[in-house]
Amino acid sequence: MAVEAFKELFGNFTQSGIVEFISIRPKRLEDVRTLDVVQAVQDGGLEGDRYRNAGGSRQVTLIQAEHLQAIASYLGKESVDPKLTRRNIVVKGINLLALKSQRFQIGQAILEYSGECHPCSRMEENFGPGGYNAMRGHGGITAKVIHGGEIRIGDTVSVLAKKDTETRD
Repeated sequence: MAVEAFKELFGNFTQSGIVEFISIRPKRLEDVRTLDVVQAVQDGGLEGDRYRNAGGSRQVTLIQAEHLQAIASYLGKESVDPKLTRRNIVVKGINLLALKSQRFQIGQAILEYSGECHPCSRMEENFGPGGYNAMRGHGGITAKVIHGGEIRIGDTVSVLAKKDTETRD
């Protein structure tokens, strides 16, 4: 298959996602705070979050709701509390790994995929024995804030066409 054909495949999304959960972590090792709305700051992350930093690549962390179900299954539980993952935003209905090399809009904010969000040793503490391994491959992604704005529970998560992102830079 030609490179151009793969590029087209990478840009095909059947639907948008939706924000189900928002949290920030004000300080290292502190419990997360859940929110209904958060302000994304251009090139800085989420207002009030400890990872709010200019120029960093880990400004926002996202995880899929579908992966929370997988993690629960691996732990032998019915469900897991999204706060325990220590991720900023839980989305449903869109494959976050498919956002690699993409810019996407959540509410008023535009973010850009910056990498995978691997679990840390806190997962063992938060979920109990096996928590770290349960999250491996299901930790979500990190993103940078390209254009700031409000993000709310219920907001749509949609991939931006390349031409849309070029006009906003």
